[in-house]
Amino acid sequence: MKFTDGYWQLRAGRSRLRPAEIESVLVGERELTVFAPARRVERRGDSLNQPMFTVTFSSPARGVIGVRIAHHLGGLPAHPAYELVVDDDHPVKVEAGATEARLTSGELSVVVGLDGPWDVRFEQDGQPLTNSGERSVGLITDADGKHYLHEQLALGVGETIYGLGERFGPLVKNGQVVDIWNADGGTSSEQAYKSVPFFLSSKGYGVFVDSPAHVSFEVGSEVTSRNQFSVAGQELQYYVLAGPTPKDVLSRYTALIGRPARVPAWSMGLWLSTSFTTDYTEETTSEFVAGMAERDLPLSVFHFDCFWMRQFHWCDFQWDPAAFPDPAGMVRRLKERGLRVSLWINPYVAQRSVLFEEGRRLGYLLKRSDGSVWQWDLWQAGMAIVDFTNPAATAWYRAKLQELIDLGVDCFKTDFGERIPTDVAWYDGSDPERMHNYYPQLYNAAVFGLLEENRGTGEAVLFARSATAGGQQFPVHWGGDCESTFEAMAESLRGGLSLAASGFGYWSHDIGGFEGTPDAAIFKRWVQFGLLSSHSRLHGSSSYRVPWAFDDEAVGVLRRFTKLKLSLMPYLMTAAGEAHREGIPMMRPMVLEFPGDPAVAYLDRQYMLGPDLLVAPVMSFDGKVSFYLPAGTWTHLLSGEQLAGPRWVEAEYGFDSLPLFVREGAVIAVGAVDDRPEYDWADDVELRWFAPAADASATVRLPAQDGGVAAVIELSVRDGEVQSRVVEGTCERYTVKLVSTTPAAENIA
Repeated sequence: MKFTDGYWQLRAGRSRLRPAEIESVLVGERELTVFAPARRVERRGDSLNQPMFTVTFSSPARGVIGVRIAHHLGGLPAHPAYELVVDDDHPVKVEAGATEARLTSGELSVVVGLDGPWDVRFEQDGQPLTNSGERSVGLITDADGKHYLHEQLALGVGETIYGLGERFGPLVKNGQVVDIWNADGGTSSEQAYKSVPFFLSSKGYGVFVDSPAHVSFEVGSEVTSRNQFSVAGQELQYYVLAGPTPKDVLSRYTALIGRPARVPAWSMGLWLSTSFTTDYTEETTSEFVAGMAERDLPLSVFHFDCFWMRQFHWCDFQWDPAAFPDPAGMVRRLKERGLRVSLWINPYVAQRSVLFEEGRRLGYLLKRSDGSVWQWDLWQAGMAIVDFTNPAATAWYRAKLQELIDLGVDCFKTDFGERIPTDVAWYDGSDPERMHNYYPQLYNAAVFGLLEENRGTGEAVLFARSATAGGQQFPVHWGGDCESTFEAMAESLRGGLSLAASGFGYWSHDIGGFEGTPDAAIFKRWVQFGLLSSHSRLHGSSSYRVPWAFDDEAVGVLRRFTKLKLSLMPYLMTAAGEAHREGIPMMRPMVLEFPGDPAVAYLDRQYMLGPDLLVAPVMSFDGKVSFYLPAGTWTHLLSGEQLAGPRWVEAEYGFDSLPLFVREGAVIAVGAVDDRPEYDWADDVELRWFAPAADASATVRLPAQDGGVAAVIELSVRDGEVQSRVVEGTCERYTVKLVSTTPAAENIA
């Protein structure tokens, strides 16, 4: 949201107050509070008839500093609010002198200048990160008397900003206006299904604005040298998080707002969907499942989309008897084939649903301020919305899903949750504007929690579309509705990388695209991308996504990359464990792994899958692709080709390959099984050690099914000979394969 008309003037109808100086300082045991009038106080009379800002600095966790800027403090407590994980026992140092006051938490400090104009600096180990200067803080009043508070933090020369949720435009947010306001806008617009008021800086810090309401970011777009964020009201709360690396920042942020849950191994296998508006019955689904098996295409999950229920009845959670006359028997037969079963749901109740009158009578549906049920005809005729602020409504909704779980359903696609109205009255009195973005948190938590209660920790999984900050606690999320084009494939990847920089550990997308029917070439390239994502689902809108619907080669491509992914489960589950324990995403923008390489700052057509696999999806009909390799020797996982970086590479790939390079010195654990994701990842595993340096050593941790570590193996190489030993756990059968650097790779400039 812009408030100015150029640098000097405000826009028409707006006025502004700024803190002019620090009048006094209050030093607490763990807090620092400064009082800043809007005009300088030079004599006693100047203290009359003027506003004052109260700014409080605190620390909820080591290396995190909170800033609360307030004008009037008499407002009612705002809810809903994000649930932060606060550590009250970590050391905090607060001190004040004649010219400055300081609060320090770990390696992060905030320094407040006490002489002269407003001057707040954030430092890490004594080095400057960013600052709030004389023109940064402002209380804006518009022509209608509505108030806004804004902060502007300095953007350094060459500093780049990432995150702010799943945004499908450029990965680097500099120059963009980003509104934190969830919308059902597809992947080809500036709107987002998952808006997150958190950004990550290339300078090694992050900022989280603690408000689920509408937050507007002007990332070098109103003031080109500053990153502005604003909220409506009289208070603004934000947190600065220290690094020093981008991964350190994400780890601190997810520790504060919530880490991604551990996902089941089976969820990382291949999912096949009925698609959306296609015709499907039990006969259709059985043919699809049998066709996959006949073609040796390993399948893990079968998903039933919306029309498992009757049209105009979404949601009543009742199977369409004409299409699925024996749902219990059908689910049992699918599970006998070793498949998990997924069902589409949403948090809405159509007027024709049998649940509408029940929900209305019990008071479980969202109401208008006059007490009537809020309804409209968009999506479903006369649909209402379940009010998850009512504990009884949540229990009622979960009870309907429990019947499906008892039938054998394993997981749910929790679709929608973005178009939440603001002209409503919530059961618990929540602020409608704050609830708009926060609603998916209640929705997904309700469903995920039910699955976890039934299946156990580490066995619950969703396929969710909407989210807010902290939504990563209820995985998995997918990218929403995209077209079936290479351009949409690229924008989907940008969205996934943006979400990864916002603290989400896992992400997926519709292989082949959603809207329309992809060309066979697009489908095959998207298959490669999809199977080199954390989660992989074949899904479309009006056409099926079984590979034989495209051509025979598509069947082979799907087989090759599905089996490749399944063989990489020891490596992938290790990366998934890192997402769960440390908050580092599985699919990583290049800047997360190579923050010191300026060439990677803007790269949004390639990524790291885990710490050591570089993936550059091919997005062209002729198979040509351009990608960047950072410093070191890189080995193609499939062909063994070696290239030395740093360098740009232009190459052409057939449908059986793509740029998939292993980082120098990495050990990739390759499993002995490629027809299912669940197996003993430490049994008969091959440890491929790529281009280790002379006299190198490495430690490999092999994952266990329960989320722990099955074995720890130490490797070393001396004079070309590899030695290994198991130092923790058990791994009776393993081999080590040394992939040495070739002279050709060493000589490439």
